[in-house]
Order: sequence, then structure tokens, then C-alpha cells
Amino acid sequence: MRKGIWRSAIQISRPVNVLIAMLSILVGAIITGTFQPLFQIVLACFSGGLIMAGANTINDVFDIEIDRVNQPNRPLVLGKLSAEQARNIAWWEFGVGVSLSVFISWLALIISLLVSLLIFFYSYKLKRLPLIGNFTVSLATAMAFIYGGIAVNRVRLTLVPAVLAFLYHFGREIIKDIQDMKGDQLDNARTLPLVYGEPVALKITTIIFLFLLVLLPFPFLFDWYQIWYLVIVLLGVYPIIIFVIYSMWKDRSSGNLGLLSKILKADMVVGLLAIYLG
Repeated sequence: MRKGIWRSAIQISRPVNVLIAMLSILVGAIITGTFQPLFQIVLACFSGGLIMAGANTINDVFDIEIDRVNQPNRPLVLGKLSAEQARNIAWWEFGVGVSLSVFISWLALIISLLVSLLIFFYSYKLKRLPLIGNFTVSLATAMAFIYGGIAVNRVRLTLVPAVLAFLYHFGREIIKDIQDMKGDQLDNARTLPLVYGEPVALKITTIIFLFLLVLLPFPFLFDWYQIWYLVIVLLGVYPIIIFVIYSMWKDRSSGNLGLLSKILKADMVVGLLAIYLG
């Protein structure tokens, strides 16, 4: 590919999201108490990262008309890539990501295939359905921790961070739907805020986040994680979620919701640090 296409291919993959997915897989493996087999952990990180890249790329292909309104700076909207080029890039990312899983285990291959298919149908159809799309992408994202556990054959210890990550992403995804209402409406999408209204979407998001706040101390209270987990969560996660709940009710503008979504994305790193140190 030409240099410009390479740059656009990286941009459309949303490298920050890819990096967070890879870190989640790495943390998922490390918290089980072993770095072995290191080769499989590395493979899992790259496999999951490529699948995430493919998911983001194919999502832009299906969402190009929506992005003309909601995300006008995306490569496809700007004409830096054609839809055919983006599709080919996505198939390559999915293909290599799934192929790498073959060298981890049969379970890793099954999970990578299922997640790839799930995220493809999310972009194709499920994203445009109320709550189902939010649930699907949150589940696929939370599987990163379990994928790390699969790499070291210790899945049970990754279930707690997977559940917490699922709820965190679930709330954030609904906020993004509220933010994207204008473009989604033009594409006849039936997202939660478009079908049931913004207040209902905000209430459900609030319930999800409050439930998450209740669950967050449990890994410490049950002696699954150590004190550093609780300290980081109390100082770095609680204030962010509480601020997001307050701010989204105070200001429902697309600009503010977009800012809150970015703040939540940045705070994912804090959450990963809490789990790692815990």
C-alpha cells in the first residue's frame, strides 16, 4: 500500500482503541499470576489487537453515511480510503487476527472467530437496534480479559474484570448513541435514545453506572484484589463515573457527550492499572 493508504489504514483502525484492547488482554493474562507461556500471551495481544482493528475498520464501512454527520473527519468520509480498500483492510485484519489464534489454542480460535462474527454483525445490523447493539459491542470488548486468560489457560481469574469492563463499556456505548442521534436518525437506525428518547437512555446509563459503582469494591472486599486496587478505583474511577453521570444530565449536547465519552476512554487505562496492581 502507498504511504498515504497505510496512514489512513492505521487511522481507521482507531489505534488508541486497539492499544487498550491489547493492554486488556495483557492484563487479563498477567492477573492470573503467570507470564507463561509468554509466546502465547504475545500472540493473544496481537491477535486481539488485529481483530479490534478489523472491527473498527468494518464499522466505518457500514457507518459511512452516519459518519458524514457524526464523524466527518473519518478517512472514508474524507475520501482517503475507498469503501473497497477499507473492506479489504478489515478482512486482512480479521483474517490475520484469527489465524494467530490457531497457535494459542482451540479455545482461542473459537473465541476469536465468535467475537469476529459478533462484531461484524454488530456493524452490519445490531448497532442499529436498541440496547442489543450496545450489549453486543460491550460483550466483545469485555472478552479481551478472557482472551488473555485463555492464552495462559486460566480463564476463571479473568471473569471479574470482564464483568466490570462490560458494565463500563455498556454505559459508555449508550452515551455515544445519544451523542450520535443526529446521524443515526438519518440512517434510520433504531438506537435506544431514538426509539425511547434521551431521558430513558440517560436513566438506563445512570442505572448501569450506579450498579458498576456498587460492584467495584467487591473484588477487594472478597480478598480477590489487594488494597492498591481499591485505592486507585476510589481515586481514579469513582470520581470520573460520578462526574459523567452529573454532566450528562446537565448538558446533553453532542459536544459535551463526546467529551464525556473521551474521558471515559482515557479512564479505561486507570481501570487497567487498578486491576494490574490489585
